[in-house]
Amino acid sequence: MNINFSHRQSAHCESGVTANLLNHYGLECSEALVFGIGGGLFFAYAPFIRLNFLPLTTFRTAPGSIFKKAGKRLGITTRQQRFKNPVAAEQELDRLLANGCPVGAQTGVFWLPYFPPAYRFHFNGHNLVVIGKERDEYLISDPIFEQPVRCASADLRQARFAKGALAPQGRIYYIESLPGNIDLSQAIISGIKDVCRVMLSTPVPVAGVRGINFLARRIVKWPARLGEKRTLQHLGHIVRMQEEIGTGGGGFRFIYAAFLQEAAALTHNAALLPLSQRCTVIGDNWREFALLAARVCKGRAKLVPTVADLAQRLEELAVAEKSLYQDLQSAIAGYSIKGRE
Repeated sequence: MNINFSHRQSAHCESGVTANLLNHYGLECSEALVFGIGGGLFFAYAPFIRLNFLPLTTFRTAPGSIFKKAGKRLGITTRQQRFKNPVAAEQELDRLLANGCPVGAQTGVFWLPYFPPAYRFHFNGHNLVVIGKERDEYLISDPIFEQPVRCASADLRQARFAKGALAPQGRIYYIESLPGNIDLSQAIISGIKDVCRVMLSTPVPVAGVRGINFLARRIVKWPARLGEKRTLQHLGHIVRMQEEIGTGGGGFRFIYAAFLQEAAALTHNAALLPLSQRCTVIGDNWREFALLAARVCKGRAKLVPTVADLAQRLEELAVAEKSLYQDLQSAIAGYSIKGRE
């Protein structure tokens, strides 16, 4: 049982999965547009949440939120399920596939054998679409790969029930129906307002713009508090979360810049175009931060003075991001949201 599903490669998993599912049901939608409508842009440094025994740094919202928010703002009927029993989870997946329904799934990367060994690490926020089953293998549209891939049932089962931080608990999600009319402009404005709110007004100090400043204050203290070895581990983990794991860093800023460019055309709001360009510059500056941190980790730059430089760069990024979101709020101030947010 294989579904005729158009596979498209994307920059990141959940935004790519959501866009591909929407396109399957006839709504032409880019990854960037989905990411923006779903309010995917975020930042948090959460030392109380551990991933591979190191603090979580994330540049996007929690797994599942992009699909959920994009669906709600577009007026789409969606469904999400979690399971305690792997057998029941597999039976439900097979039932949906037999009914011709492509199914999104949250998985642990480490247990997916089609990933090259170097990229198989313990990260449980990876999303993919299951589009068929032949004997004991599932056919998967994983947006990270150029072509659909195959995965043994036992391996997918283990990936769906991986343990640890962000444990997927067999989570699947899918589209049930689309409305007759979709107001893209309303969905876009709602998504922008959401990102501005979480980045500017989140009350906790570890999230949003405040979270960037929080990380800057922590970094300068690491050499004295943690020692050189642990400091390098913490810096290396930030780089990995930013550039390799699906939390995105500068890459998500580039996607959001592309979203703002599309949004300018779809909402007929030219004020969003220069903000798109500023968002691209912010993405470049995040990449430069990661490059400098990587140089320290590889011993190509001295630890103590460079850590101070990294903290300063974070403070500058916080200023730039705060200004961007404030100006975004001004650019959409004349729009009102009707109904769904």
